[in-house]
Amino acid sequence: MLIDDNEIDNFINEKMIEGCAFADTVYVHTGGRSGLEFLQNVARIESAGPELIPGVIFLDINMPMMDGFQFLDEFDKLPEKIKSSTKIVILTTSINPVDLESAEKNKQVVAFMNKPLTREHLDSL
Repeated sequence: MLIDDNEIDNFINEKMIEGCAFADTVYVHTGGRSGLEFLQNVARIESAGPELIPGVIFLDINMPMMDGFQFLDEFDKLPEKIKSSTKIVILTTSINPVDLESAEKNKQVVAFMNKPLTREHLDSL
């Protein structure tokens, strides 16, 4: 799943994921609220199989309405079936060390990467 308010970044990152055969399905959301609502809906569906739950979320930090860290706070409130199946990668242009420290403190965040998404990033995951 890609969560980024920049549609061009989403397009480029989606093509990279598809080109590297990193995932069978790529969900794209242009805001944290939209991504969160998708996950909440998946959690509500009793018959939802694991194929609906994203294995990795590439999350931008700097977004309007709900930034990446607000998303992480809300993600932590989701049911365990979602949290245990999903890893979060911060994918950002931020070079702020405070952002890196905050990301490292979150147990769901497995990596902090700078845009653009590359084959090397995907291989490292």
